[in-house]
Amino acid sequence: MMARLWIVLGAAAGLTGVAMAALTAHAMSDDAARQIAHSAVEMQMWHALALVGTGLWAPRGGRLCDIAGAAFVLGLLAFCGEVYSHAFNGFHIPHLAPTGGVLLMIGWAVLAVSAIRPSR
Repeated sequence: MMARLWIVLGAAAGLTGVAMAALTAHAMSDDAARQIAHSAVEMQMWHALALVGTGLWAPRGGRLCDIAGAAFVLGLLAFCGEVYSHAFNGFHIPHLAPTGGVLLMIGWAVLAVSAIRPSR
C-alpha cells in the first residue's frame, strides 16, 4: 500500500515541479529570484524521481523504504517550500531549508540501508 503512495507522491512532485519550472521561466522577471527558484525546481525534480524509485523498491525494501519516503516528502516540503517562498515573495523562514536538506539526505541514507540489509 505504501509503495503506491510513494509513487503517487513522486508523480505529484514531478507534475508540480514541471509547473514550477514553467512558472519561473515565464512569470519571473527578476533573474536572482529565478535562480533561487531554479534550485528548488531542480531539487524537487530529482526527489520526485527518488520517490518513484522508493515506491518501486518498497516491496523488497520494507519499512525502511517507508521511512526514506517520508523523509523525502518532508524534506521536499521544507526545502522547496522555503526556497519557493523566498524566491516568489521574499519571505524567509530561518532553518527550514537546511532542515529540509538534512531530511533529504536522511532519506537517501535510509534508502541505501534498505538495499544493503538482508530482506526478511
